[in-house]
Amino acid sequence: MARDLLLEVGSEEIPASFILPALEDLKRILTERMAAARLKHGEIRTFGTPRRLAVWVKDVADSGEDVTTEKLGPSAKAAFDKEGKPTVAATKFAESVKLPVGELGRTQTPKGEYLSAKVQEKGRPATEILPEALHAAVHGINFRKSMRWGDVDQAFARPVQWLVALLGGDVLPVVFGDVKSGRTTYGHRFLAPAPIELTRPADYEAALEKAHVIPDVAKRRAQLVEKIRAAAKGSGGQLLEDESLVDQVTNLVELPSPVVGTFEERHLDLPPEVLVQEMKSHQRYFSLTDAKGKLLPKFIAVSNTPVKDEKLSLRGYERVLRSRLADGRFFFDEDRKTPLIERVPKLARVVWQGQLGSYAEKVDRFRALAVFLAEKAGKKEHRSTIEQAATLAKADLVTGMVGEFPELQGVMGREYARAAGEPEAVALAIFEHYLPRNANDSLPTQDPGAFIGLADRLDTLCGIFAIGKGPTGAADPFGLRRACLAIINIVLGRGYRFPLSAAVDEALKLLDPKIRDLKRKAGEPAPREQVLEFFRGRLKALWSETYRTDVVEAVLSVGFDDLVAARKRLEALSGLVGRADFTPLAAAFKRVVNIVEKQGKDVSKGQTDPARFRDEPEKHLHAAFTQARGKVAEFLKSDDFSGALKEITGLKPAVDTFFDKVTVMAEDKDLRENRVRFLTEIGALFNEVADFSKIQAEAAAA
Repeated sequence: MARDLLLEVGSEEIPASFILPALEDLKRILTERMAAARLKHGEIRTFGTPRRLAVWVKDVADSGEDVTTEKLGPSAKAAFDKEGKPTVAATKFAESVKLPVGELGRTQTPKGEYLSAKVQEKGRPATEILPEALHAAVHGINFRKSMRWGDVDQAFARPVQWLVALLGGDVLPVVFGDVKSGRTTYGHRFLAPAPIELTRPADYEAALEKAHVIPDVAKRRAQLVEKIRAAAKGSGGQLLEDESLVDQVTNLVELPSPVVGTFEERHLDLPPEVLVQEMKSHQRYFSLTDAKGKLLPKFIAVSNTPVKDEKLSLRGYERVLRSRLADGRFFFDEDRKTPLIERVPKLARVVWQGQLGSYAEKVDRFRALAVFLAEKAGKKEHRSTIEQAATLAKADLVTGMVGEFPELQGVMGREYARAAGEPEAVALAIFEHYLPRNANDSLPTQDPGAFIGLADRLDTLCGIFAIGKGPTGAADPFGLRRACLAIINIVLGRGYRFPLSAAVDEALKLLDPKIRDLKRKAGEPAPREQVLEFFRGRLKALWSETYRTDVVEAVLSVGFDDLVAARKRLEALSGLVGRADFTPLAAAFKRVVNIVEKQGKDVSKGQTDPARFRDEPEKHLHAAFTQARGKVAEFLKSDDFSGALKEITGLKPAVDTFFDKVTVMAEDKDLRENRVRFLTEIGALFNEVADFSKIQAEAAAA
């Protein structure tokens, strides 16, 4: 009879950012352990609040499933002597599987015939499997930071206070430190502090909700959003949406209870980003706006307990915010006393990366690189703005405000540039060179900020790869994946046309004084190859979210130096691949590619000689090819890749006839080589758009 399983780890308040990753670990480890033991089960749910991590599993089987496996023993030759009597190897194998030698089977393998036996492994009872699995799950949670307390040897995010481990109505034995499992849980610390005895796992969620705890994270989040939106509406404002803050506050409380407070209107003359950051970063308050999106002198604070005396509670929230805003105003006023340009020399004392130098050195590099990129992209008219904005781009790092709130990099640079009388284009570029800051952020709206942002990120990518600190599967401390995607999105979003390889070369050239003497591991690719391969990987991952992976690979295989052109080729080829007649079309083209790959290396270099053609089909194909090649060249000049593909695919009938009527591998060497050279030229025409050999046409058709 199947029974439900519940595991709850109760503790002191766990940091909000730890909760969801911990629940994922808990679920993953328990699922893996049950799967390894062949223990069937139903739905799995997780629950988490600052004081608890829990997992509930429905319909856990009474025992693991039985399994019969075939076990191989010694080879038949080694199992019997010349007289046919069992050897020691045979008898030992028979003993290990608890069968007489005469009942052993024989199995034919690629290496010959072997003795074998069908071995049945009985499934273990759930009451044996689960205590081990729960122990592994609790001890296997990988917190970013853990602590030890008292004389407990084990580490956890915060001191463990209680454990619940139930299978149906029975307690399973689980121990963590000096805490043993039972059936007792606890509700809200203040509203329902008495112990709660659980009869069965199915009672868990309802029992906690009755005790003023919403244990389901998604349900608590939805309740929080509903309550703060209602509070915002009731105060005459609109909630400034902030998903990350919602996620954080959700895991700071067990029962969200919002209140609306106010702050002095005089602070509204501060940059709105400063006000929002002051409320969010330190106090976890939500900001409110009017219907036009302008900040109101109001906020929403979320308490873990319904407030009895709202006025008294608000005085506390407002007093703390008043102090924070006073600090913000002080930083803002003090910072503006020193123009940004006067702060630039201080960047020489701020280390960007130990081996790559200071921020002053980084600024010098990406300023020159940004000008280079603008000229390559045909935007040299922005040179003066780029040079001035790049010079000032990192100067706000040495201001008091950014020292307190690193998230305001660029924002404060923009505001302080305006205060110092810099042109608006310069101020905007300082801010926009950080865009996009994340996957959902907007792109730069003007060229100067876009080119500075590209140059800054390229300098980072090339420098970090050059010193051998590129990302690994588990870590990307310099945010290179994010930087690479930002470069791709800016180039494509703004439509910039410059060779990516030339940009990488220029970045490495500017870095040369820092990296020229660095030693690399034997066989390690040069930084240039590493960076370009990194771009290739990011492009493949990004485009494969929308297009077929094999089509993406076909496009990338013939180059991506011009990112805009590569995407246009991808769009054109994807339209072609979607046609019903594409499978035979691809098969014909892949046949050309395959012959060239197999035979081309044995053919001496040279041009196709039409005078050597003997058969009418090859003459006809050459005429069609010559005409198509000229039209394709014209289409490529205007980036009309669909038109180019239409011309290329128009060769299919002639290609089919050629293969049906002409023997490519003729005995006559000159004739054979001429035909292979001809097919090489045809393949090169295909490769103007994509490598058709990478497309899995047959698989798609199936």
